[in-house]
Amino acid sequence: MFTPGFGYDRAITIFSPDGRLFQVEYALEAVKRGTTAVGVRCPEGVVLAVEKRIVPLQESVEKIFIIDDHIGTAIAGLTSDARILVAEARLQAQLNKLNYDTPIPVEILTKKIGDLKQLYTQHAGVRPFGVSLLIAGVDEYGPHLYVTDPSGTYWGYKATAIGAGASSAMEVLEKEYKDDLSIDSAILLALKSLKKAMGSEFDSKKVEVAVALMKTKKFEKLSPEEVEKYLQKLSE
Repeated sequence: MFTPGFGYDRAITIFSPDGRLFQVEYALEAVKRGTTAVGVRCPEGVVLAVEKRIVPLQESVEKIFIIDDHIGTAIAGLTSDARILVAEARLQAQLNKLNYDTPIPVEILTKKIGDLKQLYTQHAGVRPFGVSLLIAGVDEYGPHLYVTDPSGTYWGYKATAIGAGASSAMEVLEKEYKDDLSIDSAILLALKSLKKAMGSEFDSKKVEVAVALMKTKKFEKLSPEEVEKYLQKLSE
């Protein structure tokens, strides 16, 4: 029973009178303050490009995680929360391979992660995951790009962005995306939208790129040298 003046944001199991779950909305704010991540899907595969915020004396920053041979994810929000979800995603991918002797379909994996996130919006004593995942992969059904948010909802996209610079990146994606992009063009478009989001902070040392290719059925991160080559093409 609630008493007059009770704060509706004190527990995730209580709706406000207008049907809002404030703890979930706070988690969404954590995502909006996270580093920008961009995803672009094309017939040849899927591209992920992310911003890496470099802290002085920090040795490494990881914003793209490999889940299985054919699936990876980019994150925006709390990295510590993302690691828990990535570990669960890796477990589910291996269980599927063990039980069915086949790589897990990208949408099935996304749904499992969305279901876990949703559980953390309805039980007392826990809080929502303050992170969104941009999940990219290839399977027998083609290339896929999905986003999961803290509420547990997921959507499929041709191209999208999450994080602090999402709105700026989306301006470029909405204007220049085409269904018949080559993988090279998709990489350049992802970097161009990321550049728009990052502004003067855009730098090869602060960018990470990964691709999932239909030809190889592999999800792989590009080396710094490969990223630099695409950045040179972008500046031409």
